Amino acid sequence: MATSILDLAPFIPADSALAQSLLPDKALQLVQLSARLSGQLAPLTLARLERHMAVINSYYSNLIEGNATRPHEIRAAQRGDYDADPAKRDLQLESLAHMAVQKWIREQRPDLDTLYSPDFILQLHHEFYVRVPESLWVIKDVSGSAVDTVVPGAWRTRAVRVGQHVPPSAEDLPGLMAAFCNTFHPGRFNGDRKVLAIMAAHHRLEWMHPFMDGNGRVGRLLTDTALKAAGLDSYGAWCLSRGLAKSATRYKSLLALADSPRQSDLDGRGALSEKGLMQFCDYMLDTAIDQVTYMSALLDLPKLRQRIERYVQARNDLRVQGVTGPLKNSAALILYTAFIHGEIDRAHALELCALPERSARRLLSQLKSEGLLSETSSKSPLRWEIPEHAEPWYFPDLTPIA
Repeated sequence: MATSILDLAPFIPADSALAQSLLPDKALQLVQLSARLSGQLAPLTLARLERHMAVINSYYSNLIEGNATRPHEIRAAQRGDYDADPAKRDLQLESLAHMAVQKWIREQRPDLDTLYSPDFILQLHHEFYVRVPESLWVIKDVSGSAVDTVVPGAWRTRAVRVGQHVPPSAEDLPGLMAAFCNTFHPGRFNGDRKVLAIMAAHHRLEWMHPFMDGNGRVGRLLTDTALKAAGLDSYGAWCLSRGLAKSATRYKSLLALADSPRQSDLDGRGALSEKGLMQFCDYMLDTAIDQVTYMSALLDLPKLRQRIERYVQARNDLRVQGVTGPLKNSAALILYTAFIHGEIDRAHALELCALPERSARRLLSQLKSEGLLSETSSKSPLRWEIPEHAEPWYFPDLTPIA
């Protein structure tokens, strides 16, 4: 029997169930925390953080799928420095593919109408897989034998099984995906329900398993983009995948729990378990709140200033890996000021050096050469940057130590 959109019901928990839960409050809290974080960041600083966090998002989202390529290995690949082992090199390229799709999404700036359409979801899959080595297109069974090959940007064409769950037949996917996009379009929901619908849609997309492979990463990229488009402007300075990866076992178990059929007359009125969906949404909201809270604490101005000062002190104590040579203490104030505004005027930077002009210009040249500041021209303001050697000092525990 063909699968219909009603087989995915409930689409979000019923109002009566939500009224007895903390889900609406948590959705509102997430929106407020995200808005507070974006309000404390200059636009250029937020944009720089988003580009930096693309590596972090790639690392954690791929980690959930078994690709443990570390951030320093991803950055090495960005420089063209690939591992000699072909298998590890392919995983580096897969990580770069994930980053390239994030860049493509930022450039597209899709709105919610664009996002929740079959064409966009297919294109998202295509943009990822055309950048992934073809060796990673091969689908293998539990014995390691090749059974199929991924086609970038195409719905799966054969039956699959995911754990105990049997997703809908391939023949049903085109119509089912069109109905999914219409049903879960965030424009159909208001207030806290909009965020709840995005979290619920994350599970329902995985339940359908529309692609032969890449469902998890495409689903997380879609959720990332939907949260941003729904008004969580600071999304990108923090990422959901970091929290999902840190609790990957729970993430996968709650995805499986939400696959369950309705258990009783007290478990909603749809085909699937309302309680399972609520537990999944609760987990997703808790994870998002934890991640935005974590980044907000890291970006708290007094604390960040202290960490920048510690970085400069560590440079002078020769404790910073990947770079040699001391820094003048006045560098800390220059870097902190550039962070606050996203950039700093050259004349202002020279003044903050509190050094004779020649020495001040030498310090600014050092900050540029070491990647701590950047410029778009010889006369442009100097922009705040996050070089790899400064990241552990600026943002401790953001990624595992290399």
